[in-house]
Amino acid sequence: MNAIEMLKQQHREVDELFKKLNGTKSAESGRRIFNDIADALAVHAAIEERHFYPAVKRRETQGILLASVEEHLEIKRVIADLLQMDPDDDAFDSKVEGLREDVERHVEEEEGELFPKVARLFDEEELEAIGDAMRDTQDELRRQGNPRHAIPGETDAAAPI
Repeated sequence: MNAIEMLKQQHREVDELFKKLNGTKSAESGRRIFNDIADALAVHAAIEERHFYPAVKRRETQGILLASVEEHLEIKRVIADLLQMDPDDDAFDSKVEGLREDVERHVEEEEGELFPKVARLFDEEELEAIGDAMRDTQDELRRQGNPRHAIPGETDAAAPI
């Protein structure tokens, strides 16, 4: 799978998890689904920041990439806050809703601006190679377990690209 297809697939998976979270009734199941969202977003941000963004950095994409890592930073900060909160906390649901909105905005920018530019600048073979590297890192992070636990240590500054 090429890098863009992989990232779009992850966007859909996170969207489905947010929908599932919205339908939960208990704090316990809400925490479990939120942890799945946090893990998915941690992996997604890691593979973008380590592989995709550096590989596609060109004059035509640099502005979008700089905005994207800043958006990742904001998303990580919200996740770090939520990881410390009890799902029964009155602010938990509104903070999750803010996270969902931030993620949706980020997805729209990537899929509407960045991905079309990258698709024009890179051929299928290059996108497949980037996707392979991303998949290897994704698999490694998932094998290590609980990727969300890395997020609080990544909230001081945006990742370099």
